[in-house]
Amino acid sequence: MTLATDSLPNDLQALKALVSAQRAEIERLKMMIAKLRRMQFGRSSEQLDAMIDQLQLSLEELQVSQTELTPPTEPPPRPVSRRKPLPEHLPREIHVHQPESQCSGCGGKLRHLGEDVSEVLEYVPARFKVIRHVRPKLVCRCCEHIAQVPAPSRPIARGLAGPGLLAHVLVSKFVDHLPLYRQCEIYAREGVDLERSTLADWVGQSSQLLRPLINALERHVMSGHKVHADDTPIGVLAPGNGKTKTARLWTYVRDDRPAGYTTPAAVWFAYSPDRKGQHPRAHLKGFSGILQADGYAGFAQLYATGTIQEAACWAHVRRKFYDVYTDQASPLAGEALQRIAALYAIESEIRGQPPDHRKTVRQSRASPLLEHLHAWLNQTLAQLSKKSTLGGAILYALNRWQALTRFCDDGRIEIDNNAAERALRAVALGRKNYLFAGSDAGGERAAAIYSLVGSAKLNDLNPQAYLTHVLERIADYPINRVDELLPWNVSLTLTEFCEAA
Repeated sequence: MTLATDSLPNDLQALKALVSAQRAEIERLKMMIAKLRRMQFGRSSEQLDAMIDQLQLSLEELQVSQTELTPPTEPPPRPVSRRKPLPEHLPREIHVHQPESQCSGCGGKLRHLGEDVSEVLEYVPARFKVIRHVRPKLVCRCCEHIAQVPAPSRPIARGLAGPGLLAHVLVSKFVDHLPLYRQCEIYAREGVDLERSTLADWVGQSSQLLRPLINALERHVMSGHKVHADDTPIGVLAPGNGKTKTARLWTYVRDDRPAGYTTPAAVWFAYSPDRKGQHPRAHLKGFSGILQADGYAGFAQLYATGTIQEAACWAHVRRKFYDVYTDQASPLAGEALQRIAALYAIESEIRGQPPDHRKTVRQSRASPLLEHLHAWLNQTLAQLSKKSTLGGAILYALNRWQALTRFCDDGRIEIDNNAAERALRAVALGRKNYLFAGSDAGGERAAAIYSLVGSAKLNDLNPQAYLTHVLERIADYPINRVDELLPWNVSLTLTEFCEAA
C-alpha cells in the first residue's frame, strides 16, 4: 500500500488531506485490531488469527507511508499519549557532545550554563562468545602429587553449547516460534555455522536433561484441588510416507490465584498421537478434585468415577451465541450475550477474593441471574428449531447446566476455562510457523519445553533467564532436590540477578 513519491499530489492542501485520510485509516485499523483481539480471547479460529495478521500488515504499511506523505516543511504531529520512559535497568552509554571552549563570536571563554539530556533507544545485535576453561596442573616436588581443579560441568557431556546458548535455542523455537533451520540462518549471519542436526541434538538432549523437572511440574499441577484442561491439534510427520497425522497437545493448568490462593501457578503439557479418551484418563489417573474443561466426551468416564467433579466453561457458551449474533445479527443471541455479560461483570468484581466471599456474592447475585437465564433459554428454545444454529447454542448450554452453574456453589471454581486456553496460545502461534513436529518424540519434547516456559511466564519469569539458570545446574543437581529448580523457587534468585546486572 506504500505510495511512490512521484505519485503524490503537488498541491499542499491535497497532500494534507491525503495525510489526514491516512491518519484516520490508521486509527480505524487500530480499532479493528483491538476489537478482533477481544474476540480472539479464548477463540481457536485460525481464520481470525489470519485476519488480525493481515490487518497488522496493513497498519504497518500505512504507518510507514506517513513518512513519505508528510511534507518536509510540516513536522509530524506529536502523539497525544505520553511516551513511556526508557527502562531504568538498561545500561546507559553516555556520549558528551562538548562545544568549543571559546566563543565563536568574540573569542571569550565560555562558562558552563547547564545541559540538555536526551535518550535514544539503540539495539546491539546478539553476539556469540567463546568461554575458554583453563585448568592449570600443579605437581608436588616431594611426592609428585598432581593437583588440578575438576572440569566444569556442562549441560550436555562434551557438548559445544553452554547453558545460555541452549536456552536461547529452546526459547527461539518454543517461545519465539523460530524453526531450527531459520535459527541456523540467523547464526550464520553472525559468522557461526551450526548445522540444523546439531541444534536438533541440543534440543533433544536438553529435553532429556530437563525431564525430572517436567515430572516435578506434573506432580505440582496434579496435586491441586482444581485443574483447567484443554487440548489442541498438532501436525506430526508420519514415518514412511512423508505425510502428517493429527496428534494432540493437552494442557493442564493449576492457577488458583483468582480465588485468593498464593499457591504458585503452573502448567503441564502432555502429548498424545490421537484424541482418544484414554489419554486424558491416563494423565489424570492420580488427580481428584475439580476438572474445569469444555464438553469433550473423553472426560465423561472421569466424571463417572465420582472422584472428579465437572466444571464447565461459560466462555464456550458465549462463543456459540456470539457466532450466531455475528453471522445472523440475531437479537435473541444478542440478548443471551447481554445476560452472560452480567455474570462476567460480577466475576470481575470478586476476582482475587477468598473462596467463601466469592461463593457468597455469587449465590446472592449470580444465582438469580442464572435462574432467569435458564428459564429464558427454555422458553426461547420452544420457539425455535433445535436444528438451527441458535437452537444448537441453547442446547449446548442446557445440556451442561449443572456443570455450568457449579461455580456458584464453590468459590474455588472459575466461570470459564480461559486459563487453559491462554496456555495453548503459544502452541497455536508455533503451529503457524513450524507447521508440524517431526515425530511422536518431537511432540513429547515440545510438550516438555512448553511446560517449562509456560510455567515460567505464569510466575513472571523471563523464559530465557529461567532456562539458563536451570541448565547451568540441573546436570549435577540431586534428583531428590529437583523441586528447588521449579520457577517459583528460583524467582527471587533470578530477580536479584537481573537487578544486579
